[in-house]
Amino acid sequence: MDIRKLQRLIVDALEDVKAQDIKVFNTEHLTALFERVIIASGTSNRQTKALAASVRDKVKAAGGDIVSMEGEDVGEWVLVDTGDAIVHIMQPALRQYYNLEEIWGEKPVRLKAAGTKAGVKASAEEEDEEDAPAAPAPARRKTSK
Repeated sequence: MDIRKLQRLIVDALEDVKAQDIKVFNTEHLTALFERVIIASGTSNRQTKALAASVRDKVKAAGGDIVSMEGEDVGEWVLVDTGDAIVHIMQPALRQYYNLEEIWGEKPVRLKAAGTKAGVKASAEEEDEEDAPAAPAPARRKTSK
């Protein structure tokens, strides 16, 4: 399976179960073992297990292979090895502690579809936040009069 198709499939599977802070890194220059490292956060043991199951099921349904899965029994950090991509699904405290982005994060991969959606969403939220403080300002003026 093409690496771009695989990484898009994995990111979609993670987004389906509401993974947080998904990052994709190109690791071809660092190791010959795999081409991508994908890191995502889940809010609970149950969610990290569900995220891993979603990745496993979508990759298998698309004809890809799952080499192995680790950490499903506890669910704090679940690793899914698809051969060309390694997926780390972690709870935020563990993710911050181990800081895998520092190890693998030299070359982040920008996904066009996800980046466009996130960019549009972020700019809309920023505009909303900028508009929100403007509303209380007139109220303050009225109370001070």
